[in-house]
Amino acid sequence: MSFSVVIPARFGSTRLPGKPLLEIGGKPMVQRVWEQASKSGAEEVVVATDDARIVEAAEGFGARTCLTSAGHPSGTDRLQEVAAVLGWPDDRIVVNVQGDEPLIPPAVIDQVAGNLARHEQAAIATLSVEITDLEELLNPNAVKVVVDGHDMALYFSRAPMPWPREHFADGTRTMPGGGWWARHIGIYAYRTAFLHRYITWEPSPLEQLEQLEQLRALYHGMAIHVARAAERVPAGVDTPEDLETVRAVLAGSE
Repeated sequence: MSFSVVIPARFGSTRLPGKPLLEIGGKPMVQRVWEQASKSGAEEVVVATDDARIVEAAEGFGARTCLTSAGHPSGTDRLQEVAAVLGWPDDRIVVNVQGDEPLIPPAVIDQVAGNLARHEQAAIATLSVEITDLEELLNPNAVKVVVDGHDMALYFSRAPMPWPREHFADGTRTMPGGGWWARHIGIYAYRTAFLHRYITWEPSPLEQLEQLEQLRALYHGMAIHVARAAERVPAGVDTPEDLETVRAVLAGSE
């Protein structure tokens, strides 16, 4: 199985302007992500960005780059442009690795690509981890996913789901048992043909309501395979506090 990795890296960020170029242990964040992705089994790793400063930095550490439109509403749209520009065939598997995941394990990149290859009925493959903490279950920033008996997604939501009605009926504030609860990990594998279809669809009502772009695929009847991540996936960088946490982790490991 061969596959490609695309790392969407936008310069603009409300909380962390220029986020891909922020320094972590002497290297820009996007380089840290690229190095992790390059340890996977990907045939090629491409940094896709809308900013010449990121292109210059990425090419400086040896990455292949693709300068894309600044008008893309999502990373999936940016991936499609890369696939079109580079002329990838319709059956090419493309893994989207977020540009703010400097600690992403290479094993989960291989895992999600392999899962898509093995499940021809799926349009997308992604991952999840078990939720064991009540605060995380109730946190709208932690996206929850429920799957069917074939590990295909039924729904993604920012709300707690499934809702254990009896457990919380008396005001209990403890984590329910049973292992039903899963947090979605935002790594995706697609086939190029699906990317070309995806950009023709308008944002769906559910997608706009939850602000979750994967709901567009479910709305149009596409199957999404969801597996439990083979390794723990550390949190990405969304805030200045996250950045300091990642700096500390890497400082302690190098």
